[in-house]
Amino acid sequence: MKKLALAGLVAVALTAACNQTKTPETATAGPNTAGADATTDLDGLFGSYWETQSRLDPLSATGQGDNRYNNLLPNEQTRAFRDTLRTFYGDYLTRLGKFDREKLSDNDKISYDIFKYEMEQRLAGLKLNTWMIPTQQFWGLPITMGQYGAGEGVQPFKTVQDYDNWLGRVRGFTAWTDSAIANFRQGMRTGVVLPRTLVLKMLPQMRGKDIVVSDPAQSLFYGPITRFPKDFSAADKARLTDAYKTAITAELVPAYRKLGDFLEKEYLPKARTTSGITGVPGGAEIYKYYVGYWTTTTKTPAEIYQTGLAEVARIRGEMERVKTETGFKGDLKAFFTYLKTDKKFMPYKSAEEVLDAFRKIQTTIAPNLKKMFGRTPKTSFEIRQTEAFRAASASAEYNQGSPDGSRPGIFYIPIVDATQFNTTSGMESLFLHEAIPGHHYQISLQQENNDLPKFRRFAWYGAMGEGWALYSESLGKELGLYTDPYQYMGALGDEMHRAVRLVVDTGLHSRGMTREEAIKYMMDNEAISEDGAVAEIERYMAIPGQALSYKTGALKIQELRAKYEKQLGSKFSLPNFHDELLKDGVMPLAVLEKKMDAWAARQK
Repeated sequence: MKKLALAGLVAVALTAACNQTKTPETATAGPNTAGADATTDLDGLFGSYWETQSRLDPLSATGQGDNRYNNLLPNEQTRAFRDTLRTFYGDYLTRLGKFDREKLSDNDKISYDIFKYEMEQRLAGLKLNTWMIPTQQFWGLPITMGQYGAGEGVQPFKTVQDYDNWLGRVRGFTAWTDSAIANFRQGMRTGVVLPRTLVLKMLPQMRGKDIVVSDPAQSLFYGPITRFPKDFSAADKARLTDAYKTAITAELVPAYRKLGDFLEKEYLPKARTTSGITGVPGGAEIYKYYVGYWTTTTKTPAEIYQTGLAEVARIRGEMERVKTETGFKGDLKAFFTYLKTDKKFMPYKSAEEVLDAFRKIQTTIAPNLKKMFGRTPKTSFEIRQTEAFRAASASAEYNQGSPDGSRPGIFYIPIVDATQFNTTSGMESLFLHEAIPGHHYQISLQQENNDLPKFRRFAWYGAMGEGWALYSESLGKELGLYTDPYQYMGALGDEMHRAVRLVVDTGLHSRGMTREEAIKYMMDNEAISEDGAVAEIERYMAIPGQALSYKTGALKIQELRAKYEKQLGSKFSLPNFHDELLKDGVMPLAVLEKKMDAWAARQK
C-alpha cells in the first residue's frame, strides 16, 4: 500500500471527503475562491480549484512539495468545515457543468470525466456519518503527526523557517484532539463507534515510549533537533531546542495522553462487539459508498464476493502445483506451516541484512525494466526501515517523492525482529508492488507529468493505483524473478492474499462474517501467521472497502492487456501499453478503459 497514505495516506484520497485535512482559517471562513468566477476555460477552472484545495488540505500540499502552508494543521472535525467542503465541491461541480464536454480535446474530456466523478464522490462522502470516527489504528492524524514530525518524512526541516513551521502545526494538534474527542462522544451517543478490538490497538499508539515521554529529548518529535543543518546559528539552535522541548512537554505529550485516556476510560466501554460496518446505524449505505469509492465501479458486494471465491480457487490450484514441484509431502495447510516456521526461511540476523536482500531484488530486475517500459521516473528511490514507533502495526508501504526531486520515493519495510523475517513472505512480489515498477513508477510518472492539471498529477484512485501495483507483481517472471519455487510461492501467496480480501472484506461488511471467521478463512488459504492475519483483518475492519481495490484493479488491467494482445497481434507493444497506461495518471476504471480502447484503435 502506498502511503502518504500512512502518513497515512501516500496520497490516499479522502475516504469520505470530510477526512481531508484543512486549515483552521478556511474551516470557519470558507474557501477563498476569489477570481474563480472569472475562469473561462477548463484549465482555469482546474487551476482555481487546486489553489483553493491546497489551502484546504495543507498536509497533502506539503506531501506534494507545495510548502506554502507548512505551518498549518487542520481542525477538520467541525460541522462548519464540513459545510465549507459541501459548498466548495458543489460549486465546482456546477461550474464544470457549464462546459460542453463534446467540444473538448481528448485529454480535456478525460479531465472532465475524472473531475466530475471526483466532485460527485466527495459530495456523496459528506452525507455519511463517518465524521464520528475521526481516527483509527491504521491511519489518522495522530499517526500522521508522528510521520511528519519525526524529521525524516515529507515535512521539510532544512531552514529555520521550516523548523518554525512545524511548531505552527504542533499548536493546532491540541484543538484537533479536543474536537476529535467531541466527535467520538457524538458517535458514542448514536452508536457510530469502532469495534473494541481496534480501540485496544490504538491505546499503545497513543502511549508509545517515544510519544508520551517525561524527557522531551527522548521524544520522536525531538528528531529534527538532533539533525540541525550545519548552517544554523548557535542562537537559532538554542531557541529552537527550547521551543521544541516546550512543544513536546506542553502540547504534544498532553494531547496524546488525553486522547489515550479518553479512548481507554470512556470510549472502550462503549465500543462495539461487531466486526463489520453494518454494526453502526446506516452501515449498509456506508459500505455501499466505500465499495464504489475504492473500486471505482458499480459492482455490488455480492458480485465481488463471488469473484473472490473464484480467484481463491484458481490460485489455490497453482499453489498445489508448486507444492508438488518442491517435493513436499503433505497437504497445502501443512506446506503453509512449513513455509512459516522452518528456520531455513529465516536467514537474517539484522535489519540491514533484510534491507540488503531487497536491494538485491532491485539490482536483479534493473536490466529487464528497459524491455517493458519506455518511460521511467526521474524521481530517485530509497529503501528504508519503518520507524520503530509504528513498525508493529504497519505494513510495508511506499511514500512518494516530491515532484521537484528534492525528496526521493521511499519504500518502507517494517522489521520488528529481523531473525523472524521470512524469505517466503513474498519479498520479490512485495518489492514489485510497493517499489519498482509498482507504486514508485506509477506515482512518480504521474507527478512528473507537467501536462496534467494538478488535480490529476496528485490524484489517487485505489482501484487503478493499487491495481497497477498488484499487476506489477504478475510481471515477476518477465523481470527475472520467481526463479526459486519458494519465492514464487510467496508471490502466489501475495496474489492469494488479495483474492482472500475480496471474500473477507465483503464478508465482514455485508455478510455477517465475524473477525474470528475472517481470520480463520485467511489462515486456511494462505501462509500467514496468526498475528499477520489479525493485523490484516483488523485493517479491513478499520477501512471498509479499501482492500477490494487491489484485485479489482489488477483484474481490469490484465483483462485490458489480454484484449489488446488479441486485437493487435504483432502490433501490440508491451512497453507502449505500459507507457500509455501510466502516462495520464490514475483515474476511475471506466475512464481508463475508454482511454485505452482509444489507444488500441490508434495502434491499428
